[in-house]
Amino acid sequence: MSNFKIIRDGELVDDDWTLVPTDGDVPATGKIIVPLKLWLSARLLPSDSLNALTARQAPVGVWLDGSDDVSVFADSIATIPLIAINFPKFTDGRGYSAATLLRSRYSFKGELRAIGDVLRDQLFYLQRVGFNAFAVRADKDIADALNALKDFSETYQASTIDPIPLFRRRTALFAEV
Repeated sequence: MSNFKIIRDGELVDDDWTLVPTDGDVPATGKIIVPLKLWLSARLLPSDSLNALTARQAPVGVWLDGSDDVSVFADSIATIPLIAINFPKFTDGRGYSAATLLRSRYSFKGELRAIGDVLRDQLFYLQRVGFNAFAVRADKDIADALNALKDFSETYQASTIDPIPLFRRRTALFAEV
């Protein structure tokens, strides 16, 4: 277990997953998150060099970059315990679209983690599109970032976590009176 903290389901917890870099070695034990290209290679073209990944007993998560196409592994999404979406910089919003697709179109139920240049100002909105875990940038205060999940008490728009917009919720509330 690492000393690195993340936010998962609204709480600060120790990160029990290891992020494997694109050119990194696959650890023999423990939960790992591997780049989509490595995961696809191991699944589609098993070789001696990738046996360390395919023969693992511990869970394997997948790491997506903004340019990765979610549909290329759609048939396996339900079997993946964790999907991490990398935000290479604060202004790259492609991860929001990938998260929405994973939760709404592909019904992904596992942990959906934001990694990379993840800042406090993004957390509330990342949660709205389906992220439930956040690896906040190392130079930022994660305890302060946790408070961002409660920045707003009510939202107007529908989202993956609340599919009913405010006007429909109000209509239903007044109909009960």
